[in-house]
Parts: sequence; structure tokens; C-alpha cells
Amino acid sequence: MEVRLYNSLTNQVELFKPIKENEVSCYVCGPTVYNYVHIGNMRPVVTFDILRRLFIRLGYKVTFISNFTDIDDKIIMEAKKEGISEKEVAEKYIEAFEEDRTNIHSLKPDYQPRVTETMKEIIAFIQQLVDIGYAYEVNGDVYFRVSKIEDYGCLSNMKKEDLLVGARIDENSNKESPLDFALWKKTEEGIKFESPWSFGRPGWHSECVVMINKIIPGGHIDIHGGGFDLKFPHHENEIAQEEALHHHKIANYWMHNGFINVDNVKMSKSLGNVKRAVDLLKEYGGNAVRFVLINSYYRTPVNFSDDLLLSAQKEVDKIYQTINKLSIKLQLLNQDLSSYKKELRSEEFIKALCDDLNTPNALTELYKVIKEGNVALRNPSCDVETLKEIYFTLQDMISLLGLEFNLVKLSEEDKSIYNEYNKAKENKDYEKSDELRKVLIERKIL
Repeated sequence: MEVRLYNSLTNQVELFKPIKENEVSCYVCGPTVYNYVHIGNMRPVVTFDILRRLFIRLGYKVTFISNFTDIDDKIIMEAKKEGISEKEVAEKYIEAFEEDRTNIHSLKPDYQPRVTETMKEIIAFIQQLVDIGYAYEVNGDVYFRVSKIEDYGCLSNMKKEDLLVGARIDENSNKESPLDFALWKKTEEGIKFESPWSFGRPGWHSECVVMINKIIPGGHIDIHGGGFDLKFPHHENEIAQEEALHHHKIANYWMHNGFINVDNVKMSKSLGNVKRAVDLLKEYGGNAVRFVLINSYYRTPVNFSDDLLLSAQKEVDKIYQTINKLSIKLQLLNQDLSSYKKELRSEEFIKALCDDLNTPNALTELYKVIKEGNVALRNPSCDVETLKEIYFTLQDMISLLGLEFNLVKLSEEDKSIYNEYNKAKENKDYEKSDELRKVLIERKIL
């Protein structure tokens, strides 16, 4: 099945053609680990998790990379505040992020590079840029010469001339141009590393480029993803460095997800409406939070509110109830639910995901099958094969969406009690059937 994706580099939906046949390489910018992440950090996690699941479902071998920025001024400030080392800060919040990722039901990346573990390669990369004249050193700092990149602004649709007009006067007069960005920063404070230019640490924009090059030789990947806010200057500056050194734009397809709003207002620290992922996941559960994110098209804003999250909980419960009832009925009919080899009804659902990851349309297809399932459950003469087909189709769909349910697993004793309950009803032994019904309710079978 063909996959079509909106490419931020060309501003149009394009047919996906991988660099290597039947393989997909994808890099998604990860968090700077100085605190608990907000819900906005979870949007790329969920968006690109579903894209990854889709490619795997279509038979591709997927290499999925997402980094941790574990060196940053914010990390240094947090270390001072907490009275611990920068490394301890990073480890603490990496662990917290991993818990959030697990709780929102996203798969762990194949590679999770860290800046501190890539320092040798970062320094060598910057030195190469200096050697070919695309970077220059001033008093221990190293800057990239933006003027040497003819199509700088190709991703963000900005022109160098316009950027220069709008540029603020930089306090650092050592830069050749206000557009030039730091590749290496000399520092006296916090964690620092030895380099040919000074003791310091790398600029943010070099880190991802080098990590990609370290894992994927030549640094040329299929998809580079992240939030819309990273488009400029971060992703633009990544492209500039890779063009200088390897003469390509890192990825053939650049994908960006939309912003997060809270109660119809853009989430920001200045407004005090930042929602931590850990808090929302604890209060509403991973399925509900994930449902809110996938209920909107990934390139549009998502609005979070208590009402919307409560509504999502109800919607998720409806999906659960149908799948769980189908599971119980099939178990009572002694059916094997470990595998299914016949054709599923997921084609239209998958087509929706192949159409630039259109999760709202995919959910519409899911609800159609949910409706079929409820009709089948109410029909006493519905055949077993139809029930199995619906059940396994729903399992396929929720797996692609990353929804996870703890379905009731019946023991032989459960089945025996259920059969006794049915016999009591047939015999009109209402006292006994009521007693057994209470037991079945306690065991979540009814």
C-alpha cells in the first residue's frame, strides 16, 4: 500500500519512496532533559510512534532514532537548584521521560543517542566545517557561516535578506553576521569538554546532525521529524551544516507536528498553563491522553481541557468494552485468541493512516467496526468466524494506534461459573442466577 506524507521541505503531500527498498530510517528530535516534560513533548512521541507502527505493519524494516540533549544551560541551572551534578539531573529526567513514553504506550526507539556520548564525533564534525571554511573560531567560540549556504531558509521559507533585516543587534560583535550560529561555545561554568578551540560544549544545532551521521553513515535518512517550533532555526541550521559537509538536506521528508493549546490558549510558561505529561497521564491514563492527541490531525493544533480528557476517557472505555466483550464471548466458545491467519477488515483504516497519517479518518473506520462488533454481540445467531474477524480486526487497529487494554482472561473456573449462570437462567432459577451474576460482575466477566 502506498504511503503519502506531507513534506515540510516542499510544502506538499508526496508519495513516500525510501532510500533503501523496504527500509525506513527516521530521526525525531528528543527532549532536553532538565525537568519533567510537558504534554507538548508527547505529541511528536505519539505522532511518530504511529508512523513507525504503520511502516512496520506494511512490512518495512524501520530504524527509529530519538535523542536526549543532556548538555544545556537549563540543565546547569537545574543542577545548581537541586544541588546535584548535571549528569544526575539528566539521568533523573531521562528516567522520568521514559516512564512517560511507556505510560503513553509508545515504542522505545532503536537508538537513543546522548550528546555526552557523542562528544568526540561532534568535535570532529565541527573541525571539518572549520577546515573547509564553513565555520570560524573567535576567542574559543566557533560559528557557522550562514552566508555560504545559498538556499538557507529552504525549510522555513525564509530569505537571508529578510532575516538580516529582522535580526537583533547581537551583543557578541565577534560574529561575522547576525545570522551565524554557534557550533561550539567556550564556557567557564558547568560541565565542559576539551576541544581544539577551548574548554566548552557544543551548540544545540550540531548535536542532532552528528548523531544521525554516527548511526546512519553519510547522514542521509528518509524522515526527520519534530515539533513545528523546531522548524526554524533548529532544523534549518541542521540542514545548513549537512549541506556544507555532505551536500544533502539530511532527510528526504521533513515532518512537523502542530502545537498544543490548553483551554483554547497556546500553552506557555509565561501564561502559567503548562501541563506536565506525568500529571495528565496519572490523572486520565495513557489511553485517554493518547486519544486526545490522535483525535486531531497531526499537523493541526490540539486543544487540551479537562472536559476533552474526560470525554476521551469515555470514548476509550467504549472501545474497550466492545473488544473486551468480544474477547470474553470467544473465550467462552473456547476459541484460540493467540493468532489469526485470515484476512482482516483493516484496509480502509490503514489507507487513512497511509494518507499523511490521517488518524481522525482512521478512528472513523475503527468506530465502524466497533458498531459491527456491538451488533454481532447482540445477535445470538452470529457465527463464530464473524466474531473472530471483528475481534482481530479491532486488535489490529488499536495496535496501530497504540491503544493498550487489559482484557479479561477467563480461567476454566470462570467459564464453569458462566455456564452455571446460563443454566440457572434457562431453568428460571432466578435466585441462583442473581448470585452467580454478582460473582461474574466481581470477576469483570459481566
